[in-house]
Amino acid sequence: MKILIAEDDFASRKFMLRFLSKYGECDVTVDGVEAVDAFTMALEADEGYDLVCLDIMMPVLGGYQALKTIRDIEKERGIPEEKRTKIIMTTALNEGRNVTKAFELGCTAYAGKPIDQKKFEHVLRKLNLIS
Repeated sequence: MKILIAEDDFASRKFMLRFLSKYGECDVTVDGVEAVDAFTMALEADEGYDLVCLDIMMPVLGGYQALKTIRDIEKERGIPEEKRTKIIMTTALNEGRNVTKAFELGCTAYAGKPIDQKKFEHVLRKLNLIS
């Protein structure tokens, strides 16, 4: 599995990298612009990501904007919905309106911080990313 982690907080980024590395090859970015660039470069190399983990509160371009941009890129390229990258929003923002907005913009799942590893693994299984 190919994974992109977009996280501006060093400790969270390090945790996500350590946690997700056992499931596949991980790339790491520190803001939404880097995440969109990495996503686009991977698609152009025909090595798209299976999973993108996006923090909502990032500098330069936030997670919501990065999510919308990634979904727009997939639409422009004619990628059918069932083949689109799984995107999990990882954030400390757990109020209902934030969750709703993320799903309206096209996220696949939502994980509150601090990340509960067992729950996160359950979500990965549910999304058929791990067995």
